[in-house]
Amino acid sequence: MRIAFYAPLKSPTHPVPSGDRRMARLLMAALEGAGHVVTLASTLRSWDDGRRPGRAERLAALGARCADRLTARWRDDPPDLWFTYHLYHKAPDWIGPAVSRRFGIPYVVAEASFAAKRAAGPFVAGHRAAEAAIRQAAAVVNLAGHDAEGVLPLLASPDRLVRLRPFLDTRPFATAAAERDRHRATLTERYGLNPDVPWLLAVGMMRGGDKERSYEILAQALSPFPAQRGRAGVGASPHLLIAGDGPARLRIETLFGRGALAPTPTLPRFAGEGVLFLGQQDSSDLTALYAAADLLVWPAVNEAYGMALLEAQAAGLPVVAGRTGGVPDVVRDGVTGLLPPVGDAEAFAAAVRALLDDPGKRHRFGEAARRIAAAEHDLSNAVAVLDGVVRGAARKGSP
Repeated sequence: MRIAFYAPLKSPTHPVPSGDRRMARLLMAALEGAGHVVTLASTLRSWDDGRRPGRAERLAALGARCADRLTARWRDDPPDLWFTYHLYHKAPDWIGPAVSRRFGIPYVVAEASFAAKRAAGPFVAGHRAAEAAIRQAAAVVNLAGHDAEGVLPLLASPDRLVRLRPFLDTRPFATAAAERDRHRATLTERYGLNPDVPWLLAVGMMRGGDKERSYEILAQALSPFPAQRGRAGVGASPHLLIAGDGPARLRIETLFGRGALAPTPTLPRFAGEGVLFLGQQDSSDLTALYAAADLLVWPAVNEAYGMALLEAQAAGLPVVAGRTGGVPDVVRDGVTGLLPPVGDAEAFAAAVRALLDDPGKRHRFGEAARRIAAAEHDLSNAVAVLDGVVRGAARKGSP
């Protein structure tokens, strides 16, 4: 099948890395892995923070013009199906529904969410557009279980909602896990780390809003950690390694140390005792970090599910994360990690301490995380599920 692909929140070609961009690319790869020809239909970003009057209307007009251009371009040879990733009131699809209607092709959505409370207020236009798109969908692929409650009432039949666990290609992470000792030795030498203490790893973009709030909670939870001498399996205070960058980096650095300096573009540095800012990491370096670390720590404020949480577990790294959104779909509480209440710094700190005190449990969680990621979250599973979804939608035709 020929599939037109669109991600209104963040295009897979966007220059700034994020979980959204990663999943958009993975969805395209999964569809291509099933033998379909996938074309990126548009890079228009429809995201609206609700703070700029008239933005939704301008985006709607831009979307209409994009739909007109695509209709003209594909007039004699349209795609067989339209596939939109991540649709909600802040990032509605102003293009796909119109193109799908004009050509009479199925419209499929992955990761849609709908909240009735947005029917009034600054997002009313996006809310209505998201609702109309979801109602039109021949299928909605549900990546985060908590989204189902809002979406199901809009679908013509419950079988149009298809469950798919968040996924990735687990093979590079499993390979890195098998070479943990080598990665840990390399990072020890590169950054002057102590290999005999636990390494906590946090991975997240450094921007305002929920990401910055997650860093604030992390700093609150970990800054009072005393030296861990005498604790089982721990000889000194743990290292905290932070991978990420963004416009809020300076503010975030000051949360963790004593007067962090201006960012260093090429070299990471300690911003306080045991805290090392690594900056943005490429995929291979980040995979090595996951494999070498002892525990991933991320408060996950308003996280959809968290690609970093899934990547870490695929590399055999246990997780402490805030219980919110689709995080429980990715992290199994008490099996692959611990999920304290989101936003509770004291509970987060207690969960981290519990795993620092119990290396055996950390190991068991990490092994379970790696096995479950390979069995339930691998790209191969997504290839099979998505192939069934698009072929089924094509057989039924446009609703």
